[in-house]
Amino acid sequence: MDFISLLPDFGNLLYTIAAFVVALLIIVTVHEFGHYIIGRATGIRAEVFSFGFGPRLISHVDLHGTRWQIAAIPLGGYVKFLGDANAASAGADTEALEHMSDEDRRHTMHGAPVWARAATVAAGPVFNFILSIAIFAGVFLWSGTATDVPTVGAVVELPGGPGEIYAGDRIVAVAGIATPDYAAIDAAVSAVPAEPVLTYEVERDGAVVTALGPALFPARLDGIGAGSAAGDAGLKPGDVVLSAAGTPLARFADLQAAVRAVEGAPLDLAIWRPGMAPGESLAVTLTPRSTDLPLREGGFETRWLIGATGSLFFTPETRRTGIWEALEGGAGTTWFIARSSLSGMWNMLIGSISSCNLRGPLGIAETSGQAASAGLSSFIWFVGVLSTAVGLLNLFPIPVLDGGHLVFHAWEAITGKPPAERVLNVLMTMGLIIVIALMVFGLNNDIFCP
Repeated sequence: MDFISLLPDFGNLLYTIAAFVVALLIIVTVHEFGHYIIGRATGIRAEVFSFGFGPRLISHVDLHGTRWQIAAIPLGGYVKFLGDANAASAGADTEALEHMSDEDRRHTMHGAPVWARAATVAAGPVFNFILSIAIFAGVFLWSGTATDVPTVGAVVELPGGPGEIYAGDRIVAVAGIATPDYAAIDAAVSAVPAEPVLTYEVERDGAVVTALGPALFPARLDGIGAGSAAGDAGLKPGDVVLSAAGTPLARFADLQAAVRAVEGAPLDLAIWRPGMAPGESLAVTLTPRSTDLPLREGGFETRWLIGATGSLFFTPETRRTGIWEALEGGAGTTWFIARSSLSGMWNMLIGSISSCNLRGPLGIAETSGQAASAGLSSFIWFVGVLSTAVGLLNLFPIPVLDGGHLVFHAWEAITGKPPAERVLNVLMTMGLIIVIALMVFGLNNDIFCP
């Protein structure tokens, strides 16, 4: 991305900014609320809880003496605890602390026991992870879980129509390959002939019948990644790729092969979009991008991608997802994102993958706008992913971040005294330099990386 490439999207700039601000407000508010609520539970009083920065617009003081306020600059927020020197909680208000009684000092961040301070600091990142788990679990609850037996919930819109397959049909076999469960369906995707029409055996009204239907996994785009080559080319979920470089496609695997074959060169596609008549098409040219993909088993795989996902020709019939099942899925997804992020950073450091994988504020803002444009569910999922990243980043043992403060608290717990003021100031300055350097590096990637 570069500044020139941003110009055609100027009309969507306000929308992108709004999406970024909303995502940031949600994530930072949850983070700061974690600090606030655990601080209060451990006896540390909050003077101010601010939504946004800058001049106060409106405020209210609650029964606990905390001023809840909305500020003019809606880029996050903060909690100011009793005895803090400023809104950033950087240092103590020594003059105020000197005039406090021992009892009042106990209610400050600087006079509380080390365990209370550590718990309050750790609560911010922990609440970010809780938010992510809740979001992903909510998505799983909302979308449901596919039934164990492959059953058609609805047939997606394709240029050739659904053939003779209908909602409620149970897929018994595809091209002679038995499909008792979705594991067998997944195996059949690569085993069936590369043809646009296949023979199915389906159980319907208690009888097994033979029916013709579309390719099991057609060249249809089910999802478009934010900031992807497909998204930048104007492709939409539901588009069907009829041909690539003039070669007709029957399966999504054929599209993947065509993308790999051009190795980053421009690729001409013929697209059928829902609402078009059979035989109509739309010409699109896009350029696949080299992408480092995290693997479930760990590590990364570099592939040429257009940033689109495919799906079966039908949406599976679903059952209600159990709450524990959804929470387990939410926790697993959060853990996978955190583990992949750590692995990605390590692999960038050792040069195994491109450093362009690290994005800055412009890249995050652009992605938030694209996620919002793709729909509410896509935006909510993006907020969950970003919340995990923010929680993880804040746990890094860098002074000025929560992780750095936790290291200081651990030192105090072990030695019985905090680091010397001079050492602390040097470390905080070094931490600030590291954070600024990372931001500048990410911003540079936003501008110059493809």
